[in-house]
Amino acid sequence: MAITAALVKELRDSTGAGMMDAKKALTETNGDMEAAVDWLRTKGLAKAAKKSGRTAAEGLVALAVEGGKGVAVEVNSETDFVAKNAEFQQMVKAIAGAALNVADIDALAAADLGGKSVADTLTAKIATIGENMTLRRMASVEGNTVVSYVHNAAADGMGKIGVLVALSGDNEAFGKQVAMHVAAANPASLSEADLDPAVVEKEKSVQIEIARESGKPEAVIEKMIVGRMKKFLSEVTLLGQSFVVNPDLTVGDAAKEAGVEITGFVRLEVGEGIEKEEEDFAAEVAKAVQG
Repeated sequence: MAITAALVKELRDSTGAGMMDAKKALTETNGDMEAAVDWLRTKGLAKAAKKSGRTAAEGLVALAVEGGKGVAVEVNSETDFVAKNAEFQQMVKAIAGAALNVADIDALAAADLGGKSVADTLTAKIATIGENMTLRRMASVEGNTVVSYVHNAAADGMGKIGVLVALSGDNEAFGKQVAMHVAAANPASLSEADLDPAVVEKEKSVQIEIARESGKPEAVIEKMIVGRMKKFLSEVTLLGQSFVVNPDLTVGDAAKEAGVEITGFVRLEVGEGIEKEEEDFAAEVAKAVQG
């Protein structure tokens, strides 16, 4: 596979590695971006394991809570101008309300919204506002207590990051603290038991290669890996993370002190995982002027 300048730039942006290191990593992995990130990490050349998907799509995440159920819905638009539009926000809020009564995104698209399906309402709004929009995803949690939190809210119950936390007990104040923690720390799962085994195995293999680069004996490497994987799991699982309100406690220990159990959470961020082509604004203006 040809290693283009664009590929090298993308890898540099996502890892902080130098240009030649990024090029070598892509050459060694035949242009496989994910494998190249791992290669850089094993060589100690990646400054951070950043997400390869860039947040590019605009729009809003809206939350709705009723009784012991909470839902989060993401509706995308092309520009942030539309996300700030009151007409768009009203529609997104209504879609989130409809999501309380359905099980998945397909059922939500077909759900009734004032005499029209959500999908038809979205189509009509595209025609009215003149910009493409998509109903991207929804997620829900249930529990004795469900707490919601929107980071940097654009309007009541909606913004760029929406979080829901389900608790087995009744401690809304603590639930709000956990929701804020989730917004900031972005855990991959509730606990080790909920973490994708493929993610664990991949991290373990990367750490083994990093340890082998040190030239240490296999027996020493095995002990190193145990410690490194324990640290990894504490960083990516909600219950294992240091609580932002009190870093001396893990979130799991803080929940015990608060007399509740965290049974689930949802965190949606607008556009995460969607890559949009970067535009050269100056070039676009020049092109428009030239006709």
